[in-house]
Amino acid sequence: MENNVEEILIHHLTAFGNNNLDAILEDYTETSVIFTPKGIVKGLENIRQFFAEFFAVIPTGSAFGMDQKLIEGNVAYIVWNSDSNVAQIPVGTDSFVFEGNKIQYHTVADYRIAK
Repeated sequence: MENNVEEILIHHLTAFGNNNLDAILEDYTETSVIFTPKGIVKGLENIRQFFAEFFAVIPTGSAFGMDQKLIEGNVAYIVWNSDSNVAQIPVGTDSFVFEGNKIQYHTVADYRIAK
């Protein structure tokens, strides 16, 4: 499973970097859940909206650094940073739980400094 997790995670990160909503949604199902500081995001349409808002903060071409990537079984954890014209994010973190080659559960939090 670890190889599949790595492949799905790379697909997710590449889609994120390209601000590609359709590709992002390929990694989720209608029952996927994202936990955020603002609450829970469920279902593909809500996940689409969540990422559309995120892409406004980190548009394609923004600086992005991967500080840590850990994978154990069907769980992945990343620590990252970003800088865009909209915000500086010195630290962000995501955890992913994969089931059936999809992201079933995803947590995301970041520290944003608006510009």
